[in-house]
This record gives sequence, structure tokens and C-alpha cells, in this order.
Amino acid sequence: MSTKKISRVRRADPFFERESKRYDFPLPSREYISQTLEEQGQPLSFEQLTDLLDISAAEGEMFRRRLGAMEREGQLLRNRKNAYILPEKASLTAGRVQGHPDGFGFLIPDDGSPDIFLEQRQMEKVLHGDRALVRIVGKDKKGRPEGSIVEVTDRANSRVVGRVFVEHGVVFVVPENRRITQDILIPPEKKPKFKPVAGQVVMVDIIEQPSKYSQPMGRISEVLGNYADPGMEIEIALRKHDLPFEFSKECLAENAKVPDQVKKADHKGREDLRALPLVTIDGETARDFDDAVFCEKQGRGWRLVVAIADVSHYVKPGMALDGEAYERGNSVYFPRRVIPMLPEKLSNGICSLNPDVERLAMVCDASISATGEIKQYRFYPAVFRSHARLTYNQVWDWLSGAAEPETEIHKALQPQLQSLYKLFQILAKARVKRGAIDFETIETQMLFNEEGKIENIVPVVRNDAHRIIEECMLAANVCASDFLATHEQACLYRIHEGPNEEKLKNLRSFLSEFGLALTGGDDPKAKDYAQLLEKVKERPDAQLLQTVMLRSLKQAMYSPDNLGHFGLAYEHYTHFTSPIRRYPDLLVHRAIKAVLAGERYKPGDWEQIGLHCSQTERRADEATRDVQNWLKCYYMKERIGEVFDGTISAVTAFGIFVALDQVHVEGLVHVSDLGADYFQFDPIKHQMLGERTGQRFRLGDRVRVKLIKADLESNRIDFVLAAPGAEKGDASRGKRRGTAAPAPAVPVAPVVAPARKSATQRMAGAASDFMGKVGKAVKKVAKKAADGAKAKAGKGKKK
Repeated sequence: MSTKKISRVRRADPFFERESKRYDFPLPSREYISQTLEEQGQPLSFEQLTDLLDISAAEGEMFRRRLGAMEREGQLLRNRKNAYILPEKASLTAGRVQGHPDGFGFLIPDDGSPDIFLEQRQMEKVLHGDRALVRIVGKDKKGRPEGSIVEVTDRANSRVVGRVFVEHGVVFVVPENRRITQDILIPPEKKPKFKPVAGQVVMVDIIEQPSKYSQPMGRISEVLGNYADPGMEIEIALRKHDLPFEFSKECLAENAKVPDQVKKADHKGREDLRALPLVTIDGETARDFDDAVFCEKQGRGWRLVVAIADVSHYVKPGMALDGEAYERGNSVYFPRRVIPMLPEKLSNGICSLNPDVERLAMVCDASISATGEIKQYRFYPAVFRSHARLTYNQVWDWLSGAAEPETEIHKALQPQLQSLYKLFQILAKARVKRGAIDFETIETQMLFNEEGKIENIVPVVRNDAHRIIEECMLAANVCASDFLATHEQACLYRIHEGPNEEKLKNLRSFLSEFGLALTGGDDPKAKDYAQLLEKVKERPDAQLLQTVMLRSLKQAMYSPDNLGHFGLAYEHYTHFTSPIRRYPDLLVHRAIKAVLAGERYKPGDWEQIGLHCSQTERRADEATRDVQNWLKCYYMKERIGEVFDGTISAVTAFGIFVALDQVHVEGLVHVSDLGADYFQFDPIKHQMLGERTGQRFRLGDRVRVKLIKADLESNRIDFVLAAPGAEKGDASRGKRRGTAAPAPAVPVAPVVAPARKSATQRMAGAASDFMGKVGKAVKKVAKKAADGAKAKAGKGKKK
């Protein structure tokens, strides 16, 4: 539909221009649909809406799908007459349910209003992640709005990973996701595909969702193995967080057609950079190389060439490979295993910039002044070959003089490596001048032996070779965002907003306790943060102050709205340099190519794509954190009773978290173990304060703790405060006192599932001794059957 044919009614849409940029055939925006319902002041049928909004018969199905999407997200509701109404008109709030391991939960409203508390009986109707409409019925004991679930609009869980338990012949699965607190009943089948065995980790297809009358019921669809089998923690994380980890047949078929080498025909329209000594610099264990760099003196300034793998040449819109890459959003890096965004033939093959082979690239060729200012740049497709695969440690050894290059190839590369280093130093100074925030954080790496056993957890030491590549990538990303903004081509920016009003107020209140102040008034900039960090970096409490400052900032995300990057102090910033492992980078490449071709790139709704990619990034972070926590917990299992020094890394109402110095593991000292006193939690000052003794535990304080528990079932590590005079290590270990215990081996034999509270203990009460032992869920169903309810599952159990 051309814009000339669109009626005046449709043009009155306040978001008409936005929709036109996203779609060739724009429908009325969601906001316009809601506005129309608001103006009419009454429920409207589908036919009435189509008349009011001038929807043609050809657009009817597309419009119905948009209304359906709005329903699923709680923006619309249909009454008993099938007419559309606004939820707020029915005094209902739409949002997503967030469960809590203790059984209660919250509705996180879509409109950003305060979270609504859902007590345990309400949570029995839903599972964590479901979408629902809630009516506020009052306030809870803490003054929070409390709600009652009126309708579940979207079920988020169709499959769940968990462990099998069998009690008195009743089989149920306890979900690994602790926010799902309901056990899933497994009814008996005549010919079951899998025979349930207590302690096994399984996938369950939910065949009946929870309701007011019954617990969820499921069917075992896959047996993963025993809980402590090697690699099981990753298998659980993949399924718990719904991470795609198998490529479809269509993807694999397209992947098989990808050439192993660059074809001569692909050289057409590309600049030839094969003679330019571009090199890759990565970690020792890296297998996919998506960036190569070159630097040389250019007058008083520098020429920087950043060549990025041209993934967009092989992965086109509409391909199954592209759809799979979008669903994954990014590659996920677990210890000892990678879940790639693209199949290995692409990510480690034709799109990996391996040395001494021809590769296709998108190139950012920039001229940078002697003060680190990007004067000009251009983007173009090229063919090139990497002249060497170098590592960070190798390059830093050469630059620092710790080692000399041995091969002729490496000797020939030294001038350009020196140029890269000098450019880095200039860019680093420009970074400081710009006011970018540079938080000093400690990253850790798990070391395994050849048998897959954990040997140690060590900090990752960054050197200037890491920082050289980082600054080169930042420069290329800034050029990409500027290029697209200048040409008014929509894209996904990498945005990072500053602190909101409440967090800023709390931060300033905290800093005032130390006689410090954050400049910048109501709208501080990154430079204000950077100046304060520089001021406190030599203080003994610098880590504490940095941590609190970091927590005052929001998380970075992807958005089509250019809001700038607060932490890096850039007015515009996007991701261009990793299209092998990040989908937004692939979209940026396509957008740049479209501009070069004089076209416009429209992949769909940029905002939804940005939200999806931000969500997959969070999903990957949560999954890798789960795996790391499990491995750390297993690593600490054989060190029960040992004493460690550490730093308070977080303070909560239920205790303090302590990060250990040597093994880089974090655990909890529960509030009940802090001492014989009542401790009050102060979220502003990040501390626990004893009412009687005045004893204080504050973020960043040094403590000595004793390990008392490492629970694999909950991934929890528990400490108590060590007795005065306690020595590090364990005295009972003699010569090993004060040293790290030998690393435990990941068991290969099946293990019995960890002890768990019986069904009787978990029930709110029982109608009989038998029903008490059967379990909370069965008791509910049976009770309803006894009362004459219509819950079929309950009747079956009663019989």
C-alpha cells in the first residue's frame, strides 16, 4: 500500500511515521488503537474497530493478529460479548508474573506502575513467567498493592526441566527453576515413553496448566541423566532458560551449501586488501575470529583499518539460518562449551578470519588525529587475508619487552603492532578526556584438566593488548553508529542510560556518609562519575565506593532510539564488530550495506527486535551464571569447615554475601548467624546494623568466614563468621592448613538426589495420613474430588 492511498483517518495516527519506517504496509499503531477505544468510551467489536480505523478487507487478518498480540500482552481485553475493552477501564492491570522461591509472587505491570503482590493462593493459578490480568484488592502487610488474578492471558511454560521424585507411588517433578514452586504431577500412562526413576533430571511437557482447582500435570518427554553427571549443569541451564541449542534441518541444509572457500565471483565490487598486513588478536582458546586490525602512521595522525567478518554475505534475510540467529540472539559461552549463534561451518569456518586464507569483510577505514579524534572514515566491502593469528599475551610480551618475536612473519609485524600500541595510548587519553567511566572489575576463569575436573578458579588478567583491541572496536562501533545516523538509516543502537532520580538520590546520600559528593546536579554525566572514581581510587574503601556507583546505573540494552551510551560517554554508539556472535551486529552490517547501495533496510519492528536481543543477552547471562554457580558450589563441596578471608560483596535484608579472596567464590552469611542481636538492614547505606551492640556489616568490609554448606540442589554456598583467632584453612587438615584443597572431581557415577523435605512437610495440612504423604498437589485434587469438584485429575487420584 502506498502512503498516497492511505486515508486521513489512518494519517491521524500519532505514530504513523514510525510505523511507515518499520513496515511497507503500516497498520494503525497500538497506541492509536488504544486511543480510539479511549475516545469512544465503550467496548467495540472487531467490525466497529475496522470501520473506525478504515481497515480494508485485505488488511483484516493482519489487523486481527495485531489485536491478538495486544491481547496477549494485556493491552486489550475482550468482554463476554467478544468486544474489545481497555484493561484499565475494567480496573485490571496487565503484566508478567514473577514467582518467588518461597511461594508468593508479583505481577510486574506493563505500564511501569508499582509491582503488585500475589500471595501464595493466587500463585497456585499460574507459573513464573505467565502473563495475567490482575485486580488490586488492597494492600499487604508491607503496604504494597496486593492483587487477585482475574485471567491468565498467556502461558509461558510449555516445557520444564526438573528432577523426578517418587513418594508412595506418586511421581512428580520438581522444577529446576526455583521461581516455579509447584510440583508437576506425572500421571500414570499405559505405555509410558520413559519410566520415571527418582533422582533423574528430565524434561516435562506440561499437559495441564495450573488452575484454581488443580496443580500442573505433565508428561516426561526426555531423560537427561543423573543430577551430577559431567556437563549436566549445562544441559539443565539450556532447558531451564529455554536456550535454543540444536539447529533445525533447514538450517543445517543451508549450512551445508555454504562454500568452504571464498569464490572468485565474490571478489566483485570489493576492495582488495590481501596485501595489507591485517592480523587477529584474541585469547588463547578462541576459535571464532571476527575482527582483524591494521594501523599505520598517517601524517601527524593515524590510519586504523578494522576488518569484520562479512557474515551478512552468507546469512541473508528470510533464510532459516537468519531466523535461527534471531531466535538465539547471541552465542552463549559456558565453561568448556559454546552454544554458537551460527553453525560451526560459518562461525569457525568461512566467517572466521583464520590466518593465510581469503575472507570477505566489511571494513571500517578511519583517519584518527594525533589527539584521538576520528576525523573521517569510510565503510566498504573487501576481500583480505589475515597475516597472523596472534594472542593477547603474545602481543603484550613483545610490546613490553618480555619476549622477542621468533619467526620472520612475527618480526615483520612489529612496526604495525607498535603503531597499534601508540594509537591505543592516544585513544586511551581521549577516553579519559571524554569522561568515560572505567570501573575496575575482576573477571574469573575456571580451569579444568584433561579429564574435565575443576582444578582452580583464577582471575583473568587483562593487559594492554586486550585494551588495544577494545579501543579499536570502540572506534569502529562509533563510526558505524555515526554513519547510520548521518544517513538516517534506522538501526539498533547500544544504549546505556544514566541513573534515575531515586538511584541518584540514594547514591548521593550514601556518598555523603564518606564526605564525598557527585557533581553534575540533577543530570550528572559520565565525566562526573569518572572524576569521582579517580578521586577515590587510592582510598582503602575504593572498591566499596566503586561498587555502589556502578549499581546506581542502568543496564545497557538495544534500542532504535539513540539515547547515547552513558558509561562510554558517547552521544551515539552501536555494535558492529561481532556479527558471528551477536545478531544486532549482523543487522548493522545489513543496514550499512543498504546505505552504500542507496537503499533502506527494514527488517521489521526495530523496537521489538531490540527488546528481543536485549532479552536473549540477559538470558545468556543468567544461564552462564547458573552454570558457574553450580560449578563453584561443587568445587567448594570438599572444603566444608575451612576458613577464608573475604569482602562483603552485597548486603540484603536476609544477610550478607561474602566474596572470597583466593578462590573467587561468593556465599551467604545469614542474618541469624551475624551475632546475638537484632540487625536492621539499611539499603541506602548498604549495611546491617545491630540494635543492641551497634555492630555494623557494610558493603566492602573485610570479614573472615567459615564454610558450612555447599548445596548443589539450590546452588547455595553458606558461611558463618569465623571465631576470633581462627586460622585460614582447616586445622584438621594438618599440612594443608591455609592452602587450597585439591580440586574435587566431577563425579561420573549416578548419585542419589539430595535430601528433600517430604511431601507431608510441604503441605499446608492433610485430610488424612495417606493424603498427607502423597503430596500437596495430590491432596488438593483429591479434596476437590471429595467436595464434588469437577477436577478430573483429582477424581482419578481419589479412585
